[in-house]
Amino acid sequence: MNQCVNLICLGYNLLMDLKALYKISYGLYIVSARLGDKLNGQIANTVFQITSEPPRLAVGICKDNLTHKFISESGAFCVSILSNEAPLSFIGRFGYNSGRDTDKFEGVNQCDATSGSPIVLDNTIGHIDVKVEQSMDVGTHTLFIGLVVDAEVLDGEPLTYAEYHRIKSGAAKPAAKTASTEVSEADINGGDKYRCLVCNYIYDPSVGDPEAEIAPGTLFEDLPDDWTCPICGATKDEFTKED
Repeated sequence: MNQCVNLICLGYNLLMDLKALYKISYGLYIVSARLGDKLNGQIANTVFQITSEPPRLAVGICKDNLTHKFISESGAFCVSILSNEAPLSFIGRFGYNSGRDTDKFEGVNQCDATSGSPIVLDNTIGHIDVKVEQSMDVGTHTLFIGLVVDAEVLDGEPLTYAEYHRIKSGAAKPAAKTASTEVSEADINGGDKYRCLVCNYIYDPSVGDPEAEIAPGTLFEDLPDDWTCPICGATKDEFTKED
């Protein structure tokens, strides 16, 4: 029996539009843990409250990720809630790098939570500290469920998963400050969009790259040779022109 027939037997609609899953409302978080004297964390959106009395939280973590090992062995994790003003490059640090190859916390302000897990202080608006009570195997991921042992709220608004995808697709942040260079409307509206082959970030000339002080109206071809993707750090040769 081929794969397509197997999927039909399992009740899958082969023509379904999986983009519908993007319409489920999520936040965007850094889930972190400590193992001995080492820290690690990753971007996650599947964080949700299970109960209120007592407060319990659950998070889904891919088994291949180093954070999975840290949570499994330490029995604790901390959820740092990202601010809607968090730079794409900061999100990329925790989302497109492996803790096996780089220290994601280098240069990042952090402190210890009650459980010992690290709290990310940069670009966050609060944290929730969790002690794991049980876990559930869900195939590629493990669902860690635990008791909230501490929490704190700071000033600011949370970054939603939908807003992250909107910005990643080339849209400017509403409050983003761009370079003050005078650019004609024709220049801003012209030019091709380019997509990063690594993380799917889209460079839109009408938006530029405010974080790198690239003004609106700057064509992709005119970007500096050392410009890199603001999310994953890919170089210009790892972009392709959008149809």
